[in-house]
Amino acid sequence: MAKKKFSELEISLIVLFAIVTIIAIALVVVLATKTPAVEGLEAKLKRKASPTLFGNDINSVLLTIQNQTRNRMRFKITDPSNRRYEVPHQFVKEFSGTAASDPLYNVEVIRDPLSIKISRKSNNKILFDTSIGPLVYSDQYLQISARLPSEYIYGLGEHIHKRFRHDLYWKTWPIFTRDQLPGDNNNNLYGHQTFFMCIEDTSGKSFGVFLMNSNAMEIFIQPTPIVTYRVIGGILDFYIFLGDTPEQVVQQYQELIGRPAMPAYWSLGFQLSRWNYKTLDVVKEVVQRNRAAGIPFDTQITDIDYMEDKKIFTYDQVAFNGLPEFVQNLHAHGQKYVIILDPAISIEKRVNGAAYESYDRGTAQKVWVNESDGTTAIIGEDMNEVSSFVQGSKKGCSANNLNYPPFTPDILDKLMYSKTICMDAVQYWGKQYDVHSLYGYSMSIATEKALEKVLPNKRSFILTRSTFAGSGSHSAHWLGDNTASWEQMEWSITGMLEFGLFGIPFVGADICGFVAETTEELCRRWMQLGAFYPFARNHNADGYQHQDPAFFGQDSLLVKSSKHYLNIRYALLPFLYTLFYKAHMFGETVARPFLHEFYEDTNSWIEDTQFLWGPSLLITPVLKQGVKRPWRKQRIDMQLPADKIGLHLRGGYIIPFQQPAVTTTASRKNPLGLIVALNDDNTAKGDFFWDDGESKDTIQKGNYILYTFSVSNNKLDITCMHSSYPEGTALAFETIKVLGLIDTVTEVSVIEDDQPLRAHYNFSYDASNQILEIYNLTFNLGGNFTVQWDQTFLEVEKFTCYPDSDTATKERCEERGCLWQTAHLGAKAPECYFPKEDNSYLVHSTQYSSVGIIADLQLNTANARIKLPSDSISSLRVEVIYHKDDMLQFKIYDAQNKRYEVPVPLNIPATPTSTYENRLYDVEIKENPFGIQIRRRSTGRVIWDSRLPGFAFNNQFIQISTRLPSEYVYGFGEMEHTTFRRDLNWHTWGMFTRDQPPGYKLNSYGFHPYYMALEDENNAHGVLLLNSNAMDVTFQPMPALTYRIIGGILDFYMFLGPSPEVATKQYHEVIGQPVMPPYWALGFQLCRYGHRNTSQVEEVYNDMVAAQIPYDVQYTDIDYMERQLDFTIDDEFRDLPQFVDKIRSEGMRYIIILDPAISGNETKPYPAFERGQEKDVFVKWPNTNDICWAKVWPDLPNVTIDESLTEDEAVKDMNEPASFVNGTTTNQCRNTELNYPPYFPELTQRTDGLHFRTMCMETEQILSDGSSVLHYDVHNLYGWSQLKPTYDALQKATGKRGIIISRSTYPSAGRWSGHWLGDNYATWDNLEKSIIGMMEFSLFGMSYTGADICGFFNNSEYQLCARWMQLGAFYPYARNHNSAFTRRQDPASWNKTFSAMSRDILNIRYTLLPYFYTQMHEVHAHGGTVIRPLLHEFFNEKPTWDIFKQFLWGPAFMVTPVLEPYADTVEGYVPNARWFDYHTGKDIGVRETFHTFAAPLYEINLHVRGGYILPCQEPANNTFYSRQNYMKLIVAADDNQMAQGSLFWDDGETIDTYERDLYSLVQFNLKKILNIDLTGNNVTLDEPIEVNWS
Repeated sequence: MAKKKFSELEISLIVLFAIVTIIAIALVVVLATKTPAVEGLEAKLKRKASPTLFGNDINSVLLTIQNQTRNRMRFKITDPSNRRYEVPHQFVKEFSGTAASDPLYNVEVIRDPLSIKISRKSNNKILFDTSIGPLVYSDQYLQISARLPSEYIYGLGEHIHKRFRHDLYWKTWPIFTRDQLPGDNNNNLYGHQTFFMCIEDTSGKSFGVFLMNSNAMEIFIQPTPIVTYRVIGGILDFYIFLGDTPEQVVQQYQELIGRPAMPAYWSLGFQLSRWNYKTLDVVKEVVQRNRAAGIPFDTQITDIDYMEDKKIFTYDQVAFNGLPEFVQNLHAHGQKYVIILDPAISIEKRVNGAAYESYDRGTAQKVWVNESDGTTAIIGEDMNEVSSFVQGSKKGCSANNLNYPPFTPDILDKLMYSKTICMDAVQYWGKQYDVHSLYGYSMSIATEKALEKVLPNKRSFILTRSTFAGSGSHSAHWLGDNTASWEQMEWSITGMLEFGLFGIPFVGADICGFVAETTEELCRRWMQLGAFYPFARNHNADGYQHQDPAFFGQDSLLVKSSKHYLNIRYALLPFLYTLFYKAHMFGETVARPFLHEFYEDTNSWIEDTQFLWGPSLLITPVLKQGVKRPWRKQRIDMQLPADKIGLHLRGGYIIPFQQPAVTTTASRKNPLGLIVALNDDNTAKGDFFWDDGESKDTIQKGNYILYTFSVSNNKLDITCMHSSYPEGTALAFETIKVLGLIDTVTEVSVIEDDQPLRAHYNFSYDASNQILEIYNLTFNLGGNFTVQWDQTFLEVEKFTCYPDSDTATKERCEERGCLWQTAHLGAKAPECYFPKEDNSYLVHSTQYSSVGIIADLQLNTANARIKLPSDSISSLRVEVIYHKDDMLQFKIYDAQNKRYEVPVPLNIPATPTSTYENRLYDVEIKENPFGIQIRRRSTGRVIWDSRLPGFAFNNQFIQISTRLPSEYVYGFGEMEHTTFRRDLNWHTWGMFTRDQPPGYKLNSYGFHPYYMALEDENNAHGVLLLNSNAMDVTFQPMPALTYRIIGGILDFYMFLGPSPEVATKQYHEVIGQPVMPPYWALGFQLCRYGHRNTSQVEEVYNDMVAAQIPYDVQYTDIDYMERQLDFTIDDEFRDLPQFVDKIRSEGMRYIIILDPAISGNETKPYPAFERGQEKDVFVKWPNTNDICWAKVWPDLPNVTIDESLTEDEAVKDMNEPASFVNGTTTNQCRNTELNYPPYFPELTQRTDGLHFRTMCMETEQILSDGSSVLHYDVHNLYGWSQLKPTYDALQKATGKRGIIISRSTYPSAGRWSGHWLGDNYATWDNLEKSIIGMMEFSLFGMSYTGADICGFFNNSEYQLCARWMQLGAFYPYARNHNSAFTRRQDPASWNKTFSAMSRDILNIRYTLLPYFYTQMHEVHAHGGTVIRPLLHEFFNEKPTWDIFKQFLWGPAFMVTPVLEPYADTVEGYVPNARWFDYHTGKDIGVRETFHTFAAPLYEINLHVRGGYILPCQEPANNTFYSRQNYMKLIVAADDNQMAQGSLFWDDGETIDTYERDLYSLVQFNLKKILNIDLTGNNVTLDEPIEVNWS
């Protein structure tokens, strides 16, 4: 440590002290003769002639040194000629044992000048050296100084020290008991404690010093460090204790003065008190409101206001009328009643004129303190310091050397009798001058003896304010009349720890403060702390508001927090009670300072804002106003918000617990359990003491049960060391929780006494929390038990260490630094996997705040043996942002170098809006291995846990895994898979936009790194990874998910739901709610790739009109273009504009398809290319002006631009972007690392490079802000980037809403676009998978979706197309579309029966369009799904979690299609609701089961849900005409004959009608009477509404 520089004042004081020392050294020398004593030695000391300091010097004194034990020595200095006052202690008597033959200390007495040096024999360190200062020994002034070996001194009291470690900066601490409010000063307070402890070094070696003297004194501490005692009476009687640890020193001290009493179990419960409730009715109200709030509490206390005129041993029979009955009520509820007594007796008679018997008996027995004459009684003193409200007496105090000694220590008011009685008063033990500070101690002894008579064989509960060494053997202590302030709450920890040193472990402060008004925040925080005071009492003074927990409101945060932590206290009372047993038996501390356990760490030597219960429970309270306390362990900041306190279990210990209740009477009957917190070596130990909790001397009589616990080698031994309490054997350990088990537990076995080993099947293992919970045990107390568990590194826990495109071999795997295990036949787990302890990054620092967490990571060089693709980034930053109560962001990025981040705007708050109280989640940064854990607060379920092997953040390879809360995961796209729920059985899915028709595991057009996961407790959440680089995701049945990305950063957003639909809405709120399509876009649509001319298109139109099949939109694919050049018309389609005008006049719409490709090799002017060059919009090679030429459709040059054709909709095709060549027309890209990255995700054509059928990855694109990016990073954004400009252009050109349909999509694309599911096949499995695709894109925020009805590739066939028309009629985007060189498949092309079926099913669609349109509005305004999975509405029905062959339109319309050939029935699930057949209107009478429905070829099963009202409209051939027809209602009543619904209505095409209030909203409610409420916003319904009843 650096040497301290002293100020001029300090130097002056040091010099003065040296001068006094030089003078005083001459005063005493050792005589030539030394007499060996039995225990050590005796030396006669004689004073030399010299000036006197305070007169009456004693010329001859006797020094006695005793080697009492190996660890304890005593030296005392007495007057051999005249017996001086010595403390008549109950336990500390003259030593009569055998002297220690091999003490741990040496004692050296130096003759001239006199000094005593006590050193530790093992290292010769001098512990106590009096050579530094004078020995002064006069009648009323004793002084001795000692140099200490360390600056770390603890103890001495009672004062407010503020810090546990003593401030050595020239401090004077007077010791003399006083009734004085604690404050920021050096005032002597209630207790007289002269013990201190000093830690020597990091080995833990410590020593203690105790001066047995009850006279007034002061102790002066200075920086050297030196302590100087100045005492005004008695003798100098020192005890020195040596220990190998601080805890041992305290144990030795308590062995001398008397170990603490064993408290009654009930007294460890929470207690309520107040000075001046005024009446019993108020007390009853307090008890009742706290009972009603469910506050655990055992004891109600009344202060002196219950008395009659403050006369002790009376009660006010007016204000407290009915007190005995009230006490009986408390007892009936398992509660206790405690009264406060002040040691004061009145000389007045009772109110009714009767004699005050207490006074009369005391007078008769002559028990009063007397005046100096020894006979005149002193009556009226208050409180046991002893306190008095007058100075000395009403007559004053005599002017003598007792009341006015030659030297007065720096006590309160510098007056001996301030706030007490005169010093010449006489007590049984002697003059008040000598015994003043023993008054409270003697009262505790007397009170204990009295209670033994009143409550024989019961433990007493005595609470004293004034204490002396040994008081803990008889009583508890509270820290006095504190103030309701944050400082005093903090200082209470130091006070509590000090009294632990003093041998009074049953201690606590008045929770929430005694004087001054508390605040809700202060009281809440103090209740959290006070729940872990050994003595837990809420108490305050007269004149201030109540502060019992329930006073703040039954639903207040304070009540909730108090209940929570008091329940924890009550659950841990068996542990606390065991700690008191060990304090009683061995002198161990209960509330334990850090340094007693962690003395190797010098930080623990000054820690006093945290403490331990015993060795194993760490308590970290919040002690500052408005602060979410940071808890620091070297580099950890822990967020402790408004209702939380830090509680941590120390590894290596076993803690007994019991199911809590509102009183200990009830809780003691509840089942027991054990919490096993494993150490790093997977061991732990603990013990448990149990008796009846109230009988006296159960330990001495042997009436108790004692257990020891130990864990090693996956085995817990529960050993009964003593069992002689039969009633206790009815209790049993029923639950065991083992914390810190890294590997999965597969088996649990138990042994009871001498019975054979047997399997126990009632257990669960939580891998995220590494907790084994064993339940349904019946280990009754008294027996011996063994529990053992088997752990296995399961195959499902293996994370592949070789995901590369080349095959993993043992050699490649081990060369990478990973583990290899050859798989057995049929196994899917990886053969090459990470070691479970893999930890690639170390957490360097963590900062928690109210808005999030920031952590810094450093590459773990010790882990460098594992070589993953690309180069590691050494420094990472983790950032967690609590954006909303139900949404958070967590990202990991390069802390030193900017990397590419996705430029997609999200709707997130500019500053976080979440509050701790309302947040649905908690987040924690884990170490070793690093990981992020996110926990749903309501259930405790961990829903994200990346604390798994394999985390990597390399330049072109980022990998992170997370456990999943269940096997129910949905999302990730776009790729084809066979069920809506993802198969977690070792499947990897690549994501990279490609012109790839749907196929199993083939990465296709869109890129959506979003998933939704369900949790076992019927909650759901969603997770978005905002990253646009190529990636793959691997599912494994752990269940777990691994992301591998080849660029960018990790930027996750989580949405907490808690239901699937709510989580989806939260996601949509962030990425943007789905676009509102025009009304006509919900009509049926026809398209075909391969029309040769306009007449072929016209033929289709005429056939459809003739068949009266409703449809709204006709398309032409790129055939209309000249050589597929955008913005041109081929000569064969020269009359197309006229045809478009014709069908528009008949209420139809016309759409053309565009591919994003511009020809650059035309020989004639091509304005699209020329404008593009002028505006510099083409993709270029980096750092050049050269365009990167790719190729799609245009082939032969020469072009004519035709601007006569306008469109109602735009279809963006080939915008992945697609190319018919790899990279460029030369098939040569310029950057190998980007096109063939070190890790190639599991994509289609994995070995052909990322540029396969698209552009070169190194080409440059420019963002809207002008910044340059590589195609490598933004490839997957290409289609997304076209959508808003196209949508804006469309609306600008037409002045109408319009719609965009895009094949390639990215999160937020749904704000501007719909999506079709691509170039599918005319197969039955593609029909089925279209439902999965629609439901997924509903999750992705794209509600306007659908597949090409009847299939795009291959010839469709009759049954398939019929069933597809039935299903497709309920696609939001309902378009029949197929490829060139296949047959026509429009509805009119088959036969009349097919046409009639199509007409009927589309008439149903058109009838329901108002309902469908309203659903589209709902998701546009609020997010959510239109094509809705059944699980979104019926989440509590587990079968719905697997359903993907049915779906809902909104909440109320269920579609159950036939999806296989030659079927005339279909099985569907009927959720738990009332359902009506749409076709017949009948209640089907089935619910919450699978049901087989009839399904003739030309019909589809449709059902309306009871409780809903569906707006409808008479259909027509297109929406232009249907919108002019009558409106209808389908009213489907639920079981209670109630229903509701709504209708959103606008003109169907104007832009932003909702945003501009250009709409009507109609609400329908059926409650016996149908009510229709219309809110009109500049739009009216032109037609009446017809009502149909179901």
